[in-house]
Amino acid sequence: MLALLPAAVLGEEEKAPLLKATFAGGCFWCMEKPFEHLKGVKEVISGYTGGRKENPTYKEVSSGTTGHLEAVEVIYDPTAVTYRELLEVFWRQIDPTDPEGQFVDRGSQYRTAIFYHSEEQKALAEESKRIMDASGIFDKPVVTEILPAGKFYLAEDYHQDYYKKNPLRYKFYRYGSGRDQFLDRVWKGKEDFRIFRNTGGGKKDWRSFVKPSKDKLKEMLSPMQYRVTQEEGTEPPFNNEYWENHREGIYVDIVSGEPLFSSLDKFDSGTGWPSFTRPLEPENIVEREDRSFFTKRTEIRSRLADSHLGHVFDDGPRPTGLRYCINSAALRFIPVEDLEKEGYGEYLKLFRKK
Repeated sequence: MLALLPAAVLGEEEKAPLLKATFAGGCFWCMEKPFEHLKGVKEVISGYTGGRKENPTYKEVSSGTTGHLEAVEVIYDPTAVTYRELLEVFWRQIDPTDPEGQFVDRGSQYRTAIFYHSEEQKALAEESKRIMDASGIFDKPVVTEILPAGKFYLAEDYHQDYYKKNPLRYKFYRYGSGRDQFLDRVWKGKEDFRIFRNTGGGKKDWRSFVKPSKDKLKEMLSPMQYRVTQEEGTEPPFNNEYWENHREGIYVDIVSGEPLFSSLDKFDSGTGWPSFTRPLEPENIVEREDRSFFTKRTEIRSRLADSHLGHVFDDGPRPTGLRYCINSAALRFIPVEDLEKEGYGEYLKLFRKK
């Protein structure tokens, strides 16, 4: 039986209990961000687990004498993101062939492990390890351990969301550790690899999206698509793919495929760009302050791919009064008749209610 969180943690609106997944991938600073960007992940907590010492401190764990590993506890909604998808992300963050630490961080406290909370998680973790070991992606055997989950001790407050609190220090550390250089080298040209491609869950591949390298993005995207999504560019008005598109369907991120907008909320704003009154999935939209061009605007980006999409303004029609002004180059349109085969069948019900 899966480990469930206490009922007090759950809001009344939750339709299913939240679950836990625990992963050790070296420095926990580098393991929070990849999971926090997944839709369905409610929280990622840095901490210590696997050892003997109760209530250990960072200084004690980093000494290598407690038996604990630096790890993250992922709290997730299984109806929105699956354990398979969490595993897909985990394996892309680490060097699973190193038994003595991760990158610049050496010692048993930095080794990699998957701590399972149920027999189902154990089976999936072991299957994923077998597939990774046989994949040929790594030139040495995969040594990541699969261990039963035990007591998880929260790390000190300053470690939580370190990449958000100290972005410059985090980037400096991460680059200096050699992690990104290793991952870029190992995964270059393998961005489409999926562990569980043929074992179910394939229709929601966008949920386990991992952003490709810049070189791969330049191969995937047209020059205009790259300039808009990666360099905050703007395409010409009245001369783009979707400004005058009147077909029924949904619009997804051109890079990740995450659902963004629906034709049901599209309107003619007269601006020459696709305009919407609201997002299809608000959780997939990130707002940022934009002070370029000597004015203050609200930029819109996608959550998983971090693509620049456009801007939102408060001069739209009812019922929201908002105008999401979006670049066609940041979008891919999926018509209603293709939703099922493209893996977005859950949205068919929106159009059947009309």
